[in-house]
Amino acid sequence: MPAAATRPTRLEHDLLGDREVPADAYYGVHTLRAVENFPITGTPIGHYPDLVRALADIKTAAARANQELGLLSAERADAIAAACREIRGGALLDHFVVDVIQGGAGTSTNMNANEVIANRALEILGHARGAYSHLHPNEHVNMSQSTNDVYPTALKLATYTGIFRLVEAMGYLRAAFQRKADEFADVLKMGRTQLQDAVPMTLGQEFSTYAVMLAEDEERLKEAALLIREINLGATAIGTGINAHPDYAPLVCRRLAEISGVPVVTAPNLIEATQDCGSFVQLSGVLKRVAVKLSKTCNDLRLLSSGPRAGLGEINLPARQAGSSIMPGKVNPVIPEVVNQIAFEVIGNDMTVTFAAEAGQLQLNAFEPIIAHSLFKSITHLRQGCRVLADLCVDGITANRDHLAAAVRNSIGIVTALNPYIGYANATEIAAEAHRTGKGVAELVEARGLMTAEALAEVLRPDILTRPQMIPTAG
Repeated sequence: MPAAATRPTRLEHDLLGDREVPADAYYGVHTLRAVENFPITGTPIGHYPDLVRALADIKTAAARANQELGLLSAERADAIAAACREIRGGALLDHFVVDVIQGGAGTSTNMNANEVIANRALEILGHARGAYSHLHPNEHVNMSQSTNDVYPTALKLATYTGIFRLVEAMGYLRAAFQRKADEFADVLKMGRTQLQDAVPMTLGQEFSTYAVMLAEDEERLKEAALLIREINLGATAIGTGINAHPDYAPLVCRRLAEISGVPVVTAPNLIEATQDCGSFVQLSGVLKRVAVKLSKTCNDLRLLSSGPRAGLGEINLPARQAGSSIMPGKVNPVIPEVVNQIAFEVIGNDMTVTFAAEAGQLQLNAFEPIIAHSLFKSITHLRQGCRVLADLCVDGITANRDHLAAAVRNSIGIVTALNPYIGYANATEIAAEAHRTGKGVAELVEARGLMTAEALAEVLRPDILTRPQMIPTAG
């Protein structure tokens, strides 16, 4: 049999020795070793384009700052910037191959970026990939930098972008709930506490709370984004700025803000900023808050739509697929269910971020890769979940108006509205008798001569029952 074709290679060298790297790869020996060392999730960093774009922005900003400081030639800076511009446009993502979960505090991610950018820049300059004597991944692309300031800065840029995409998706879902709140504004129903009948409300009021909860959390995410803007670029190894020009940190920050469009600011203390993951913990906590409240909303939708005949059956969720392989005609609330599961994942991710942040030691936290992976998953899945919930569930919800009206008429809970008129003791007796006999509250109140039919009709009007009213003064 003929010998299998051998993929052409080029020889590269690192601390551990020589290795053959695929000749057509833009990555190099450091990336190759990382791929071999970390076959963990099967998810490469190229799966997160925001992270790759952030790395390209940082490398561009560093090159331009070093050029301005007279440390890097214009030719090399231009080539690095050109390569980064292509990457920012979506090129070469398939060469960002290291696993998102990795040892080394993100060094493998930083070197993957350095090597891809260097090799593409070499081509732009007319040289072969791997010809590092002309432009080197460490000497030139990584000039005035360390993984310890590049990686957390890239993570902050990427999450900042993701935060506002999530805010937009939450606003989209909020608008869907508000449309339903407006549509159901005249639909009277019974409110419940502890799953027991409470007092009347409108279905519109119920749905408006879901919109309000989302609006509140949109603001909390924007607040978290303010902390994410603070970066440690220029800190280099531990925050002392070793191997960087004294003017580099403020200059590269300005350059990065211009290039990325993110209003980043340099942390006041770079040693503290290099070891502290507090902003990530804060963001993760807000994402958990979003998830918990969104999951509670989905619990409500599933409960309110339960049935269709043996449950509450107050609303109908749009049917999306057959619900059972054995029970004909069964339809399940699959969209709220999938959002519930996203919420469970986000809550777990928050625990991961918490432990990873706590496990940092001395001048560096080595566990930012798992923080990155956890935050990216939480932001992305919540964003997708909000849009799916809006489009495939909330927009199609209908109300069972007759059933809701009947429930209010038959509920014992409306006796609460009569407290100011007949007194708590009488109301308690009426409630007990209604429960025992199955008779209506209004019927029993009138029969006892406590209120006239006309007075009852006035007090039990829907608009009276669902908002504050002037009540009789106690005698």
